[in-house]
Amino acid sequence: MNASSNQFEVAISSDYESGQALVERIVVAVGSAAFTSREVFGIRLAVDEAVANAIKHGNRLSPDKQVRIDFRMDERGVRIRIEDQGDGFRPEDVPDPTSDENLERPCGRGLMLMREFMTKIEYNERGNVVVLEKLHQT
Repeated sequence: MNASSNQFEVAISSDYESGQALVERIVVAVGSAAFTSREVFGIRLAVDEAVANAIKHGNRLSPDKQVRIDFRMDERGVRIRIEDQGDGFRPEDVPDPTSDENLERPCGRGLMLMREFMTKIEYNERGNVVVLEKLHQT
């Protein structure tokens, strides 16, 4: 990403209030770019889910742990890296929320929504870092 892009790096405490403030900061940034209102909605949903997962599942709401966010946006799109201090997880172990036996269970829905709304999602090997990318439509 080039020097003219909007970018910031920040660490937040493992609480939902800090997470929501961060999500709002990102939504304001992407809202000022060339994303449609549907794309902004999807980015909000994906980032909100990823940050909430880092706070709740990764850091287990521990006040001694932080969530680090690296936000980069340029003419191609947006890239958001979210890292928690937890043990990580294996995305392939999360049950498919659309299978019959999981329809009434809440787990896995957030990951499914993130995949639906973002162009690309990557996890590190440990499973405590997720990178969300949304490219502009060409």
